[in-house]
Amino acid sequence: MSIELYLIILIVVLAALYFVVPFVAGTFLKYRGKRVITCPETRSPAAVEVDSAHAALTAAFTHPDLRLKTCSRWPERQDCGQECLLQIEIAPEDCLVRHILASWYLGKHCASCGKKFGEIQWSEHKPALLSPEGKTVEWPELPPEKVPDVLKTHFPVCWDCHITETFCREYPDLIVDRSHVSEGVHRDLRG
Repeated sequence: MSIELYLIILIVVLAALYFVVPFVAGTFLKYRGKRVITCPETRSPAAVEVDSAHAALTAAFTHPDLRLKTCSRWPERQDCGQECLLQIEIAPEDCLVRHILASWYLGKHCASCGKKFGEIQWSEHKPALLSPEGKTVEWPELPPEKVPDVLKTHFPVCWDCHITETFCREYPDLIVDRSHVSEGVHRDLRG
């Protein structure tokens, strides 16, 4: 083969990569992550994960082919028709656990310190939840399918208050309670 033919093939491959790779990567990112859907069979929440790699690869040639990678109802119901995928196709962001939590926290106030929640930065300090029993819980500790019910009974807590409460609960012998000291004493000590 001549050098011109190699150059033409190289240009075609690079052009295909230039146009296809961003679309494939975007599809992969769009469908990755745990989601909470309403199971069409039971009408109750179920946690699912889409096979995002398969969706991305099929998106390179046609419309993304969605199929489940995991479901909280498996292995008992692994042979279901996966009708829940329609919910993900219609609103892929709305059923993403991260989106559900971010929407729930937005505009609420910390149950402990009163700090108002803004947009959640998932790569930094994540907020927690305060149970009706008064114990803070990080949301990754909860099964995703339980998130809708938990959000009805728990209260939002900022990262700082969660860490403080957790430390106090786990290391009570290291805590010094100065709540009985009056403010006047603090003023006198400062000079």
